[in-house]
Amino acid sequence: MSDYILVLDEGTTSTRAMLFAADGEYVASAQQELTQHYPKSGWVEHDAEEIWIKTLACAVEILPKAGGAACIAAIGITNQRETVVAWDKSTGEPLTRAIVWQDRRTEPICSELRDAGHEADVQKRTGLLLDPYFSGTKMRWMLDNVPEVRAAAEKGTLALGTVESWLTFKLTGGAHVSDASNASRTLLLELAGKGFDEGLCDLFGVPHAALGQVIDMSGDLAVTEKALFGREIPVAGMAGDQQSATIGQACLSPGQTKATYGTGAFVLTNQGSVIPKSENRLLGTVLSQIAGERTYAIEGSVFVAGSLVQWLRDSLGIVEVASQTEELARSIPDSGGVTIVPALAGLGAPHWRADARGVITGLSFASGKAELARAALEAMAHQTYDLERAFAADGTAWETLRIDGGMAANSWMAQDLADILDVPVERPGFVETTALGAAMLAASGVGLYPDLASAAEAMRGELTRFTPGMDRAVRDDRLARWRRALEAA
Repeated sequence: MSDYILVLDEGTTSTRAMLFAADGEYVASAQQELTQHYPKSGWVEHDAEEIWIKTLACAVEILPKAGGAACIAAIGITNQRETVVAWDKSTGEPLTRAIVWQDRRTEPICSELRDAGHEADVQKRTGLLLDPYFSGTKMRWMLDNVPEVRAAAEKGTLALGTVESWLTFKLTGGAHVSDASNASRTLLLELAGKGFDEGLCDLFGVPHAALGQVIDMSGDLAVTEKALFGREIPVAGMAGDQQSATIGQACLSPGQTKATYGTGAFVLTNQGSVIPKSENRLLGTVLSQIAGERTYAIEGSVFVAGSLVQWLRDSLGIVEVASQTEELARSIPDSGGVTIVPALAGLGAPHWRADARGVITGLSFASGKAELARAALEAMAHQTYDLERAFAADGTAWETLRIDGGMAANSWMAQDLADILDVPVERPGFVETTALGAAMLAASGVGLYPDLASAAEAMRGELTRFTPGMDRAVRDDRLARWRRALEAA
């Protein structure tokens, strides 16, 4: 019986294939790490062919756990957003390495456009700011600096897209599409528009013909080539990772908020059918598009979250595995005055300072591994607090925060979030809600459920709730130290 959902979860550091039963039960997964390329300071690249080969390998590996391809009802895709792939439509081969969302090389392009006075209009139309984070300037850089990309554009064979677009092209043998949530992260989609905007493409110097068709996020989206899995399988769900996690947390009503703590940290609040307009440098984005109808979200993005713990592990040797941070944090009463501002890739919302750099303050001879590990976890609450203040100033105060992602498994951090934010925090039993959201989209898209709300109700699991309990004086001291450290960054 075809009642399993296969989710292709394309992260920043790894690719996974995850198998879900129709009721949302997690069945199995296969995972492979992706090579991180850092050719220059501030540059981050991936090999797009490696992404495809390893994603396909993971999918093939996991199919026997479902009983074979015949038992897969549909595929859902979720992916790291803003990362740009350039390939040749005639050969299906990448033309250069993918530029990853963390990459900062296009700041001069952004600065030029800001200085020319374009940011206010761009933000009004797209919900986004002129920052290297987003895809449009990455595409422009490729066209300006990679001869193969420019030559393909001149021949009319150039394809540009985010990772879901690349994977769908390879899965289907040539379909060039982009789901609305990923398209809304490119600076090339007007939030009120149906497809990529030619005027915005002209502003950023990106050929409109190189972009795919903007499509729904659930439904009859695409079909895989028979040769890949032995039968055609419908691709029925597609979403950028943060939108997918918001759906996986069942934040389907206006005002509901989730925060995902993965490589970065991303907070989204459902805005319903209202196009978001922020006065506090937050972002407007497409949350969902089904049957042509859009739901929007307001978003705050922090560039460094789990990657800070990875840095403590790989570069400083503070921990051997990420989970040790919880044990170290609990082993001491406080951080001993140590505060970390994790601006290793600049500062995201609400500061948007590409020139900021990481800072550790309050060090003494008494500072050790435990203090650094605890300060790293405390930085997650501090960064989230800054976002909460910006959301509140925009009239979107949080009543409850639903958290997920790999770091959310850390119960000390979850409690610290509740204490610093002074709001209840909810964590699902299955924290990989990014993949679960894609499964919900695919399950409803292929008809296993009548609509997305029914899929979310049936597939969402049990919750753990963390309530605030920190002494106000301790909280105020923490936030004051954070503000001082932030000024130094």
